[in-house]
Amino acid sequence: MNETLAPRAAGTTRSKFRPLSVDKVEVGGFFGPRLDTVSTVTARMLFDRCIDAGMLDQVDPDRPNPGIVIPFQDDNPNVTTQMFWDSDFGKSIEAAAYALNRTPDPELEARVDDVIDAYERLQQEDGYLNSWFIRIQPEKRWTNLRDQHELYNAGHMIEGAVAYFHVTGKRKFLEIMCRYADYIAEVFGPAAGQKRGYPGHPELELALVKLGRATGEQRYLDLARFFVDQRGQPPRYFDEEAIARGEKPEDFHFHTLEYCQAHRPVREQNAVVGHAVRAAYLYAGMADVATEFSDTTLDAPLDTLWRHLTEKNLYVTGGFGPSARNEGLTFDYDLPNETAYAETCAAVALVFWASRMLGRGPNGRYADVMEQALYNGALSGLSLDGKTFFYDNPLESRGGHHRWVWHRCPCCPPNISRLVASIGTYLYGVADDEIAVHLYNAGKAEIEVANTQVTLTQETRYPLDGAISITVETASEVAFTLSLRVPGWAGSASLTVNGDTVEAAARDGYLRLSRNWRSGDRVELTLGMEPRRIFAHPKVTPDQGRVALSRGPLIYCLEGVDNGSDLNSLVLADGAAIDTREEDILGGIVRLTAKAQRETWPDDALYRSGPPLREPAVLSAVPYYAWDNRDPGEMLVWLRREPGQ
Repeated sequence: MNETLAPRAAGTTRSKFRPLSVDKVEVGGFFGPRLDTVSTVTARMLFDRCIDAGMLDQVDPDRPNPGIVIPFQDDNPNVTTQMFWDSDFGKSIEAAAYALNRTPDPELEARVDDVIDAYERLQQEDGYLNSWFIRIQPEKRWTNLRDQHELYNAGHMIEGAVAYFHVTGKRKFLEIMCRYADYIAEVFGPAAGQKRGYPGHPELELALVKLGRATGEQRYLDLARFFVDQRGQPPRYFDEEAIARGEKPEDFHFHTLEYCQAHRPVREQNAVVGHAVRAAYLYAGMADVATEFSDTTLDAPLDTLWRHLTEKNLYVTGGFGPSARNEGLTFDYDLPNETAYAETCAAVALVFWASRMLGRGPNGRYADVMEQALYNGALSGLSLDGKTFFYDNPLESRGGHHRWVWHRCPCCPPNISRLVASIGTYLYGVADDEIAVHLYNAGKAEIEVANTQVTLTQETRYPLDGAISITVETASEVAFTLSLRVPGWAGSASLTVNGDTVEAAARDGYLRLSRNWRSGDRVELTLGMEPRRIFAHPKVTPDQGRVALSRGPLIYCLEGVDNGSDLNSLVLADGAAIDTREEDILGGIVRLTAKAQRETWPDDALYRSGPPLREPAVLSAVPYYAWDNRDPGEMLVWLRREPGQ
């Protein structure tokens, strides 16, 4: 066994807050129509586009072998996106499962079953299951974990299998993936003869935790912990692997193992580096392991990494990773707007990471960012009609950036779809004697707490307004704590129980109500939703002299369809009033308007000795998630400001 592994935290216990499974939550309100769209439109479409791309031809051994359909990349000859196809199917199956939970669809279910049957035929006698390394390059199994997504694919397929089992009760895909996970546990581990490797693209770690929770099998949790603990340990596995392939480690396309967060052991990592999605998936897996094993040795690095991201590298939309070159991080405060990469998958992964940080207990630091990334950086990735997608999410556009139907690397469509379709699992965290309400959305949840079945019903129009009502139903009186998040952006918060104003204990951004609950008890929380201005740190040079507008959890933007062209010619004074108006457009929004000034230029001269002219104007802002759903045009999040007025 590698003696450099960190010791497990002995004798430590703490509450474990776990999410509800998707079948335990009914979703209405803001996310209800979006879930309906994914269920009736997007989930089917994902399968259409996967099959049109040829993915089932590669998976199904009864079909002719398609060979290499997508060429290896010129700048990275170890990789073709065709290697990732199993992950696209895994995520699409997961999204379909959540869609079936919402809207029974025998035709969609039959299509999923056909794909699962193909994977059953493909699976090898030893349990191995990867369509690329079975049918296209079988001689290269386990030879390049760093680049070729072999274990990453397994993770997404496991998550799809768990979701499909939870929703349909069908065990076939779950049993297929359990056999594969058991085989992976034979190949990788600390014993003599086992490989000390780990995923080049993290994802399997958090999937194994889901599998362990679904099956009750400790060995899957143990394997997740092995991958987390082993990552970055000397000697570096990816370097040894490259040498075994006849390559020089220093010839790695991305030059440093920071790209895949394997540059040092996880407990020694203190900065978010490299590929954004890989990073957030790894940290999500670390947080899951910290929760399941009460492993306090992971607390400090997780908190340090969280601060580094949120205090120096996070877009106001909750996106991160400014660079297209590495789909990730560059240097602190590098947050360009027009060229922002901010991959949809990165915002989705940040929601995953934040939700798992909440496994250690309710904390507004994490829930606020989960909400920020969810409502803005992630949700923008899916059009309101559920048919088109953003891969990258800039905060400024001159009019040429639009959603697309599909992509050569179609990771984002099923990723945002599975997040939206499973949104109910992110609303609550449940411990033995506590329910934490992390997100507010109308609906109903069936929860077991303090060994008692409890139903919570949320009534709210959030985020259109800040009035939230929660009704408790239970067959018998039960004592537990109900913890309600008060977002950091809320200008005010008031709380009543059964109509009486109460003082609740406030801790880490949550109001905690500990009492004996009876059926019919009603909690009402009212959050202030006044429009707000947001200013960036001066080191974020593109945002100097600029301001962003927000209301509740939503970041706003200007669109050309409302404001005309040359959005950067609009100037908003610091003292200008910001008005709100509810409108039945874009699925129902609150529009922000304010009196402003528009700069004009008197002629075609490139330069003049006098300043631009100014004329009165009214600017109109809509939620960022909803942009590019109407007529194409410019978009701007960070507005020019006039200080001191």
